[in-house]
Amino acid sequence: MSGITLNRRKIMLTAASAAAGLILPTGGMAFAQTASGASPLAQGGNVGHYRFRVGDISATVLSDGLIGGPPRIYASNAPETELEEVLRQAFLPTDRLTLNLNTLLIEANGRRILLEAGAGQTMGPQGGRIFANLAAIGLRPEDIDVVVISHTHPDHVGNLRTTDGGKAFPRAVVFAPRADWDFFVRNDPDLSYMPVPEDFRRNFAAAIRQSVEPVTNGIELYEAGEEIVTGLTTLPALGHTPGMANFLVQSGNDQLLLTADLAYHPIVNVDRSWLPGPDRDKDTALASRRRIFDMAAADRLLVLGFHYPFPGLGRMLKTDTGYAWVPVNWEF
Repeated sequence: MSGITLNRRKIMLTAASAAAGLILPTGGMAFAQTASGASPLAQGGNVGHYRFRVGDISATVLSDGLIGGPPRIYASNAPETELEEVLRQAFLPTDRLTLNLNTLLIEANGRRILLEAGAGQTMGPQGGRIFANLAAIGLRPEDIDVVVISHTHPDHVGNLRTTDGGKAFPRAVVFAPRADWDFFVRNDPDLSYMPVPEDFRRNFAAAIRQSVEPVTNGIELYEAGEEIVTGLTTLPALGHTPGMANFLVQSGNDQLLLTADLAYHPIVNVDRSWLPGPDRDKDTALASRRRIFDMAAADRLLVLGFHYPFPGLGRMLKTDTGYAWVPVNWEF
C-alpha cells in the first residue's frame, strides 16, 4: 500500500477500522433505513439494479452500496510491491480497495426471494441503498417473502434491522446457516483470527448480534447443502466462516452460482490467488474456493460475486496458473 510498509502494520490495521466503518464517528452502530426511507447516497446517481433471467426465473441484482478498506486486508499473503503493482495495472488505488454489495432478488413460483440482506450502514456510511433500489423497481420491503443469508457477517445481515430496531423485511422468513448462528449469535465468538484491532472485532461481533435481533424468533436455520425452495440450493463453502454457503439458482438448463465471500475482488482473489485476511480457516476456505471455482469453470456457470464490481456477473476461466474472471457483457 502506498505510504504504508509492513513494519507499520499497526497503523494499517487502525486505518482498516476507519476505512471499513465499523467504528462510526458517533461510537454507535447504524442499521438499515426505515422501510420507507432511502439512504441519501441512493438519491440520484447511477442505476443500482440490473435485471436478467435464469431460465424462467426473473433475477435482479440490487446494490446495497459500497464498503472497503486497505487492500492488504483482502490479500493477506500478497507481496507488498506486487500487490501495489497489480492494483496500479488495474487502474485501482493502492491505498483502498472498494467492494460492492451485490444482493440478488429472484422471483419464482409467486415468491420474491432475497439472497443476502446487505450491510445497511454497519460497515460504513455508503451502505443501505437496497431499499431505494427496491423502490426503483416498484417494490417495498413488505413485498419480500424470503431472505436467505450465506453467512452472518455484518455486510450480509445489517439490513435485517431498521433504525428503530424492527424487522426491515416484515413479512419475510429469514434463513441463515446453523453453524454461523451457533458461532456468531449463540456464543461470544473468538474473532482473534481477523487481521484487525480488538475494538474493530468487538464492534463487528456487536453489529452481527444487533442486526439479527429482530429475526431471532422465527429464524430458519439450514445446513449447507440443503434446498431452500425449489430452484435454490445451498452449497457448502466453509472456511470463511464455520457455515458459509454458496447458492445455486437453477431453472431448466440455466444456472447461476452465487459465491458469497469466497473471494472479495477478482483482481486480488481470482486473477491472483491471494488469501482474504478475514477467512477464519484459510486452508478450508482455499479448498472451498478451488472446488467451487473449478466447478464454475468446468460447467461454464454464470457467477455472481457479492463484492465484485457491480453488477458482479461473469464467468470463471481456468488458466495454467489458476483462474481468471471474465465479466459478462451488459445487457439493456
